[in-house]
Amino acid sequence: MRLIVLLLALAGTAAHAAPTFEAVRAAYRSSEAQLLDRHGEPIQSLRIDMTVRRLPWVALNDISPALPAAVLQAEDQRFYEHGGVDWSAAAKAAWDNLFRTRPRGASTITMQLAALLDPALQPSAKGRNWGQKWDQVKAARELDAQWSKQQIMEAYLNLVSYRGELQGVGAAARGMFGKAPSGLDLSESVILAALLRAPAAQHKAVAQRACGLAHELQLPSTCSEIQLRVVVAFSRPQLAGNLAPAPQVAQRLLARGGAAVRSTLDGDLQRYAQTMLRQHLAALQGRNVNDGAVIVLDNASGEILAYVGNAGGGEVDGVTAPRQAGSTLKPFLYELALERKQLTAASLMDDAALDISTPSGMYAPQNYDKDFKGYVSARTSLASSLNVPAVRALMTTGLERFHERLREVGLSTLTQPAEYYGYSLALGSAEVSLLELANAYRVLANGGMYGEARLVPSTAAASVAAPQRVLDARASFIVGDILADRAARSVTFGLKNELATTFWAAVKTGTSKDMRDNWCIGYSDRYTVGVWVGNFDGQSMWDVSGVTGAAPVWRDVMDYLHRGHPSHAPKPPAGVVRQQIVYQPEVEPKRSEWFIAGTESPVIALVEDARRVPKIVYPGEDAIIAIDPDIPDSIQRVFFLAQAGQGLSWQLDGEALGQAGTNYAWRPVPGRHQLALIDANDKAIATTRFQVRGIAKPVE
Repeated sequence: MRLIVLLLALAGTAAHAAPTFEAVRAAYRSSEAQLLDRHGEPIQSLRIDMTVRRLPWVALNDISPALPAAVLQAEDQRFYEHGGVDWSAAAKAAWDNLFRTRPRGASTITMQLAALLDPALQPSAKGRNWGQKWDQVKAARELDAQWSKQQIMEAYLNLVSYRGELQGVGAAARGMFGKAPSGLDLSESVILAALLRAPAAQHKAVAQRACGLAHELQLPSTCSEIQLRVVVAFSRPQLAGNLAPAPQVAQRLLARGGAAVRSTLDGDLQRYAQTMLRQHLAALQGRNVNDGAVIVLDNASGEILAYVGNAGGGEVDGVTAPRQAGSTLKPFLYELALERKQLTAASLMDDAALDISTPSGMYAPQNYDKDFKGYVSARTSLASSLNVPAVRALMTTGLERFHERLREVGLSTLTQPAEYYGYSLALGSAEVSLLELANAYRVLANGGMYGEARLVPSTAAASVAAPQRVLDARASFIVGDILADRAARSVTFGLKNELATTFWAAVKTGTSKDMRDNWCIGYSDRYTVGVWVGNFDGQSMWDVSGVTGAAPVWRDVMDYLHRGHPSHAPKPPAGVVRQQIVYQPEVEPKRSEWFIAGTESPVIALVEDARRVPKIVYPGEDAIIAIDPDIPDSIQRVFFLAQAGQGLSWQLDGEALGQAGTNYAWRPVPGRHQLALIDANDKAIATTRFQVRGIAKPVE
């Protein structure tokens, strides 16, 4: 008793400065960071601190009254009567400890809180020494003098450890019972209170103590019921939750525990896109389709409104993972040809068997349905995704220029030189990411203006680069009009399919080699939506086409976006004219067609090859050809191609080469060159200038 009196006297003279309640609450950090959507609503949390599990601070009014009652019964029954230290309980404990082999403590809730706030007051493996006990008494009396009892109880319940890594009532309630602290019942409250003295105790010991507390509080729960609740709570995965809607975004944006980061995502749209993707993948499981990803962009701002990295089954981010593009690159090829006035939307293209000599052998592109359509317009060729006309278009524009154009619209994954991909680049042999591909389509939607896609609102971004023009506005408009033309699309896809929205939308599908990837990318007047489905492990899908794989998800998301307002076709930019056209012969019905001013023609006539004006098809004017250092010099060749070249011969830089009736294989030499078609009178019928870049090896 003399010791207790001495401690009381000394504590009364202490000058210890306790922290304020407001400072403690402000310094509290959840182990989780929160991802907010564009409206400030939480949509995702990510654990940052791996040493402990804490959720956001919980106010006392948001905690079930059953828990403080159980805690007071278990830890400090005179809490509202003492001044931070229960001297009566301390004296009894000191007396009992003289005759007990197991010491008995008398720490009040306030004293325990003092130790939680000051690591120096926490006991070692051997317990607290007299100096620590002295300091703990002083700190408790200071807390009680400066804080209200409600503040002490609130801080204690938020800072105390319950079980394992669970610290605080928020984490304990969620982790053990799957509910908010406000929903804790009497039985759950006595279980949590029973854990306070020994958070690492086995479930039998916790159940026994909880049963005792229930009896003291005269609860209706039986001991067997409490024992069962303890077993269930201990076996529950800690903080198990529903499928996270945006884990990849959380990984990218969240870095500090307790932080709340606002993103550009729309929470409702994010959850809807994820649900639609999961449902569609479930329907396609019989066709060996297991993975998918969705991205939604705001055309005007570039803000990412939905980012579903996968269907929820793994860590792979399907939005950023490079996959083979398939036919989704064709719109940029046709835009380039239109921009350079090498094609119009009405130009007739030959969809017939084509063999191209390459350094690695003959390349013979085929259409998806293994059929050829004969002569079709460029509009039909693009809308119906015909392969042979696309390769012919690439031969016209030049491989190097198309490769450069794809880089200009933001496809950074094309890291190899153009010759590495060859003419199959027209059919999407290169790998691209869903994010960059969708943003490239957004360039088309914005009339050729490129801007970065972003996950952080412009107000929070360090800097937002001004949009830059990378595509011709006139050609971009015409390509968009083609991609929205369901009649031109019907040659391959029919009139009724998932691409045929009830509002204006431009859309393109794509399937990679061996059916490993399936894409659907399209845009309305306000949004660009990209969908990829396939298998992250590279397995081939079974019997999945462009309109049955990714397209249904694209359609669902686009319908959701425009459920309250329709999408309207863009206005034609300056320099675009509309012309009524007819074909001779009538390979396609007469119609009204868009042209870049100066390229329009009312009659599109199919001329026999013998009657065509001779011209050089490849290389095109101002073409840039790069020597590939990885291809052996002995087999590296450039193939000259002419239209109506019968009876003519090639001439390069004034030197005769050979007949122009077939592809001529020329070993490239760095520098600028002039190629000509020469008739029998040594007159140049057609000429083109091109450049070869690189270092050629000396001829042995």
